[in-house]
Amino acid sequence: MSTTVEEDLKVIVFELNKEEYAVPVQQVGSIERTQAITRVPNTADFVKGVINLRGVVTPVIDLRTRFGMKESDQSENTRIIIVYMDDIKVGMIVDAANDVTDIPGAMVEPPPSVVGTVETDYIRGIAKLEDRLLILLDLHKVLHEDEIEVIKTVEG
Repeated sequence: MSTTVEEDLKVIVFELNKEEYAVPVQQVGSIERTQAITRVPNTADFVKGVINLRGVVTPVIDLRTRFGMKESDQSENTRIIIVYMDDIKVGMIVDAANDVTDIPGAMVEPPPSVVGTVETDYIRGIAKLEDRLLILLDLHKVLHEDEIEVIKTVEG
């Protein structure tokens, strides 16, 4: 099975630890300012808790923690990107949400064996644009099946 991406992509670009990442725009529900997060006991350390998003309880994960990066203080640029994975909605805390961009499929290469500090399992590909490299995430691999089950119970 090839890991290259052939179709053109429209992605939301965000920042983590001074690196740029991207997720398909069709998987993004909204981009929110940070808000009070209620901690949920007995969840993985990267599951920060839940937020009340317009009356809907939404689980929130910290991508820095998930990817084994050092936690950082939140700033005015910190955002929660609400993404959809299968039938669940999850908020991802990121350092900043930068922009929406189009990536020609021909500009996407398979991930190398190591990309910074992020395991390549999570990476769908690397997009080489004029003056930037975007790491395309595979949201289905960011969370494993058992973790999705935990988040579903938090959601419920």
